[in-house]
Amino acid sequence: QLQASGGGVVQPGGSLRLSCAASGFTFTTYTMTWMRQAPGKGPEWVSSINANGDVPIYGQFVGGRFTISRDNARNTLYLRLDNLTPEDTAMYYCVRASDWSTRGRGTLVTVSS
Repeated sequence: QLQASGGGVVQPGGSLRLSCAASGFTFTTYTMTWMRQAPGKGPEWVSSINANGDVPIYGQFVGGRFTISRDNARNTLYLRLDNLTPEDTAMYYCVRASDWSTRGRGTLVTVSS
């Protein structure tokens, strides 16, 4: 199971830290991914990090504003969101590898003034 948390309502330019608690599989052996889905749109890849946590990659739209990390001792994935814009408003999900079907509970990020 994957359960994301940490979303909320923030003003443009604000920050949030998302967390994703993983259970039911060997977290430490998988690349993990954050994806998002804005209202009325399809899923969008945001960022992935390898099993060791030392190779993060990001979607082009991120532009250095987000930071992905993981704590393998706690089976937890993180995503730090900085300098948020209204275009970042979406439900954010963590998934195993890049498999959308493994998403669990998402967390809603709303960026609005």
